[in-house]
Amino acid sequence: MAKALDQAPTDLEAILAQESSLVFPTFTADTAYTLGTYLYTRLRSFSSSPCVINITLANSAQLLFHACTHPGTSPDNDIWVARKRATVLRWGCSSWYMSQKFEANHNWESKEKTFAEKYMLGEKAGQYAIHGGGVPVRVRGVEGIVGVVVVSGLKQHEDHAVVVEGILEIIEQLEQGIN
Repeated sequence: MAKALDQAPTDLEAILAQESSLVFPTFTADTAYTLGTYLYTRLRSFSSSPCVINITLANSAQLLFHACTHPGTSPDNDIWVARKRATVLRWGCSSWYMSQKFEANHNWESKEKTFAEKYMLGEKAGQYAIHGGGVPVRVRGVEGIVGVVVVSGLKQHEDHAVVVEGILEIIEQLEQGIN
């Protein structure tokens, strides 16, 4: 039986603390491949839901890894990936953090409306998703975001939790010299 995912924190300070621990010693195409295959294997170990895994560089949107875990994904999954990625790049934090930032509005339409109004997004609001699953890639000694890891297909807290788990696992491997 597969290990259960850790719960995604819902407190904003706890989310930011978690994100501050997600700093790679280095990040290359090989790192992205290792992370992507870890996520693929991990997702298949506990879910039969079709999910998309996407890892890109931040400055060029260069695709480093893209896979579907099971048959049944649709073009909508890739739209969610793009929207979560855009959120991470614009606000410099996970899409889960942005989701929880607006969680006080329990009605989803109200949450989305408050988000769009706060940032004066107008008709561009649909380019962003405040749903968990998009996480920034940071590298020690490098300012800003180097890349973005996105999982789309599960409940948003699960999308976020599996990405965080994968990043932590690969960082640990890199620091131990396993990769």
